[in-house]
Amino acid sequence: MKRPTIADVARRAGVSKGAVSYALNGQPGVSEATRQRILAIAAEIGFSPSSAARALSGATAKAVGLALCRPARILGIEPFFMELISGVEAELSARSYALTLQVVADQDAEIAVYRRWWAERRVDGVFLCDLRTDDRRVPALEELQLPAVVIGGPGHTGSLASVWSDDAAALVETVEYLVALGHRRIARVGGLPSLLHTEIRTEAFTEVCRRLGLDEATTVWSDYTGEEGARATRRLLSSATRPTAVIYDNDVMAIAGLSVAQEMGLAVPGDLSIVAWDDSPLCRLVHPPLTALGRDIPAYGAHAARQLLAVIAGEPVTGLQDETAHLTPRGSTAPPRLR
Repeated sequence: MKRPTIADVARRAGVSKGAVSYALNGQPGVSEATRQRILAIAAEIGFSPSSAARALSGATAKAVGLALCRPARILGIEPFFMELISGVEAELSARSYALTLQVVADQDAEIAVYRRWWAERRVDGVFLCDLRTDDRRVPALEELQLPAVVIGGPGHTGSLASVWSDDAAALVETVEYLVALGHRRIARVGGLPSLLHTEIRTEAFTEVCRRLGLDEATTVWSDYTGEEGARATRRLLSSATRPTAVIYDNDVMAIAGLSVAQEMGLAVPGDLSIVAWDDSPLCRLVHPPLTALGRDIPAYGAHAARQLLAVIAGEPVTGLQDETAHLTPRGSTAPPRLR
């Protein structure tokens, strides 16, 4: 079947192709009654203007972009991004906007995607995730003048608006809670060390442990996967100064750590207390259920989407501090056994 064209719409509506273009792109030049008739005919025959035509006319794409420099296999198992995207989608769909998602290999590929999207008018704005210190993507987006909102921070966002949560405060609350239970040997399995939020958490962990006199506190790095989380846990639990509590930077690694502890014959929470970051249903399905730092991640995504739509509309937008993750104690934490 031949793809419908603008000429087909014009012929059915009894108007010129220029009038159809005005109607479809929301431009003046036709009456409201004619515009609605043209839109109805276009919908009836399945006609939509191409991205090239939108670029030429200056019409909006009614879509925003999210490029993620993460392996697709990680995105499929990490609840955080699924919940974040669900919140973004809920806000966008209410405004008849679509989300364009693309997985990229590195920052160069990500910047190239932004340039192509903007040149072809495929998106009206983008979200920037996984912020790094001195992030090259920030000046690239500023140069393109592509509307953008950073999901992360604070700081290092240049002139771009951002939505962020106080990870440092949440980390301090967690360490103080474990110390109150009686733990003195606390370890942390962190995420990718190049990410700004990982750096913020690491600095907060180091500082609070120093303040509380926890000389044996340590951080080891991972990549958010269960495999690497398990490997890091085995190293920690095989050391001469085995920790009595471990904080994990996501729920997937924490669940893997729980499995390793049980595999090594350690009781949780008797021999080892475990805390997960980013509470999810997974944390409540395992035994014992995991103590976790949680917040409303879909709402976080919705707030970011609202910010981006405001930037696209030309409204003044600055940084928005979202809800700080709060600690929910469950069965995976308790006072350490005396040894």
